[in-house]
Amino acid sequence: MRRIRVAQLGMNRYSHGIDIFDALKTMPEVFEIAGYTLVEDEEQTCADKLHTFEGYPRLTLEQILTDESIEAVFVETDEIHLTKYAQMVADAGKHMHMEKPGGASLEDFRTLIQTVKENGRVFHVGYMFRYYPFIREVIDRAKAGELGEIYSVQADMSRFDKAPTREWLSTFRGGMMFYLGCHLIDIILQIQGKPTRVLPLNTSTGFDGIGSEDIGFAVLEYPNGLSHVRIAATEVGGSHRRQLVVCGRNMTVDIKPLERRAPDNPYMLQSDKAEYYFGEDGHTKVKTETCEMFLRYEAMLRSFAAMVRGEKTNPYTPDYELMLYETIMTCCNVQ
Repeated sequence: MRRIRVAQLGMNRYSHGIDIFDALKTMPEVFEIAGYTLVEDEEQTCADKLHTFEGYPRLTLEQILTDESIEAVFVETDEIHLTKYAQMVADAGKHMHMEKPGGASLEDFRTLIQTVKENGRVFHVGYMFRYYPFIREVIDRAKAGELGEIYSVQADMSRFDKAPTREWLSTFRGGMMFYLGCHLIDIILQIQGKPTRVLPLNTSTGFDGIGSEDIGFAVLEYPNGLSHVRIAATEVGGSHRRQLVVCGRNMTVDIKPLERRAPDNPYMLQSDKAEYYFGEDGHTKVKTETCEMFLRYEAMLRSFAAMVRGEKTNPYTPDYELMLYETIMTCCNVQ
């Protein structure tokens, strides 16, 4: 297996930048890490995370973009800057993994998508739930028709954040819907496709005098039903009861919680259980399954590497990523 020489561009305060680099370090048989660079004000805002780079060369942005031996770049700067630096990587003709969901400009994201379509490089976005076993299974079964006609997907993903994080959410329109709701919108679109109408209902608790949209709710309308995303940054215990319910005419699947971290390894996860409800002879039957432990980022990063080596085709095309991003922005009430 050919190793891929990579570099990380940026670090983020509240997303997966440190986790991605830590995961790369555990996969030396897959990735050769050339180094990293910091952009914007990350030296100050991410000071508590920079220890993860110890022992690796700090490069300039220009070095990363012009070094032909660096095949792929992990773009992990703060969300508000993602599209800006992803565009630089795309212009340099390199494969990239970009933190979700992109920057705050629709037009800039559309330009980025056009560039990656023209250069033919891998454009891989960090929606980690795409690689979670139970979530992947229910998406595949729904698309294969096993659940019957899908008429509703209900997705819930909340947490309890301190004031600084909720203040940071005001960086972009939609707040929590933009920051974490994007994961759930991705799941719904994979199952049901583009909605016919979106009703964004995001608001603010106003707690601690903070005006960011720390509660998100969006209804996605389809010809045969309604789906919704619910998300909050103020819910005590919210991270422990994240849930996905997929309703079809033949079967309902309930995954709860979406993830549970192992006590001795924050990157080791397990979805507690998936419950399958199905009708038979007028009665409801229930089948419960539990999930084996898995590493949060391993399947995602190995898949990206296989795409770069040409061993696997990215099932998430640039056109899909654009449809997803446009739907996310509509859920954030950005037209």
